[in-house]
Amino acid sequence: MKEGNPLRIYNTLTGRKETFIPQNPPEVKMYTCGVTVYDHCHLGHGRSLYVFEIIRKYLQYKGFKVKFVRNITDVDDKIINKARQWRKEKKIDRNPDLMSVVRSVAKTYIKSYREDRDNLGISSADEEPQAIDNIPEMGQFIQELIRKNFAYEIEGNIYFSVREFPAYGKLSGRKIDELLEGVRKEVDPLKKEPFDFALWKVQKKDEPSWESNVGQGRPGWHIECSVMARKYLGDTLDIHGGGRDLVFPHHENEIAQSESLTGKPFARYWIHHGLLTINGQKMAKSLGNFITLKDAIKRYSPDVLKILYLSAHYRSSLDFSDKKINEVETVAGRITTFIKQLKSRLKIRPGTESIPLKNSDFSHREFKELHRKFEESMDDDFNMPAGFSAVFDVIRIVNENLERERSFFAEAKGLLYEILDMFSLFKDERSAGEKEIFEGLNEKNIEEKIARRNQLRAEKKYKEADIVREKLLNKGIVLEDVPGGKTIWYRK
Repeated sequence: MKEGNPLRIYNTLTGRKETFIPQNPPEVKMYTCGVTVYDHCHLGHGRSLYVFEIIRKYLQYKGFKVKFVRNITDVDDKIINKARQWRKEKKIDRNPDLMSVVRSVAKTYIKSYREDRDNLGISSADEEPQAIDNIPEMGQFIQELIRKNFAYEIEGNIYFSVREFPAYGKLSGRKIDELLEGVRKEVDPLKKEPFDFALWKVQKKDEPSWESNVGQGRPGWHIECSVMARKYLGDTLDIHGGGRDLVFPHHENEIAQSESLTGKPFARYWIHHGLLTINGQKMAKSLGNFITLKDAIKRYSPDVLKILYLSAHYRSSLDFSDKKINEVETVAGRITTFIKQLKSRLKIRPGTESIPLKNSDFSHREFKELHRKFEESMDDDFNMPAGFSAVFDVIRIVNENLERERSFFAEAKGLLYEILDMFSLFKDERSAGEKEIFEGLNEKNIEEKIARRNQLRAEKKYKEADIVREKLLNKGIVLEDVPGGKTIWYRK
């Protein structure tokens, strides 16, 4: 594993930052709760995807071998309700049974989710299991809980008995006798106690169901994650993550049913990100402020959204507003301009290809210090805003040292790209070749025109020189005169 400072993570379970030590280093088992596929993803889903993408990448950067599982919930009340709505509104070509419509709903929004994930530039998890494919394992899991007296059956429905698990509430800090206000507002007179939760729901009329060894019906929401996490990662996870809204009851219930079955800790570190609001309000269709990820990517670009997500620590709430997005767009423009300028400064010097950085071994003091600052920030509970701020330090230092040697600019580029790669930003801008054609101009043509302009300026024919500059600008080429009498160029 990479040498350096230890990584410290805020663990929701203990309420403090702890040094991260996985069970079997360098292997790390990480699971996060994914989307419930009854609608298109929204801005909040994008934040969750991005936060855990960066956490995964930084763990890999530190030398850990991460096995990452993110589930897809495709069996849920909301999906069934959407299927009924589709059938009622005749959004399907024929009038099939509800199970067929449920499958169509799930298929439609799984496809939509994957498009959003890919368009945002987020990698697929190592496994993205669907609940519907794991129902036999859920039946076996539930059957074992019944055998161990942690669950009971009434009229075909099976419930987890919360009082049988004395440690219930250890993640959220809630006590069993204070849970009446926290349980889901559902009317179910069959439960022995109102805070017991459903593991299996018996088949009802005109409702999809699946066969299992605990009967015909469908699983409760919480059991799905426990089963899929165990199937792909084993009894104990190193990291379990999700949104802060999942701490109770979802993650609390996962702990109860998993630890009751195995007798082992379910997860050693719990990571929860803050929620996203719109102009200070919770996002909801009823409020007219629901922004899909598709619309946001189309309107603002993936890089702008990612910088927005980086503007607050992952554990903090994040508010979306027009003012905020305008600020972020300005930041994005500043970075893209600097990338072009830095490429040009390297290009005008002989042999100016970027120096490969081995183990981030910077020879220039400024960049060695910035790299240390970046790592220290990320090692402190993945402080992404602080880590990202190193980008602006690179910009400032370069602009203050325009007459430095080639290796200085090469290292600046190396550090800048390393940070931008960690945050999955500006991939296209970074990979753009220097010999692209712009509006009928190639690199040789541009250099010839710059030479002509410089000759005109030397002859004090400034008006003609300005015409050359304006013609290039009209074709998307910006000229910048830098100290030392040199001229660099980059795309607008």
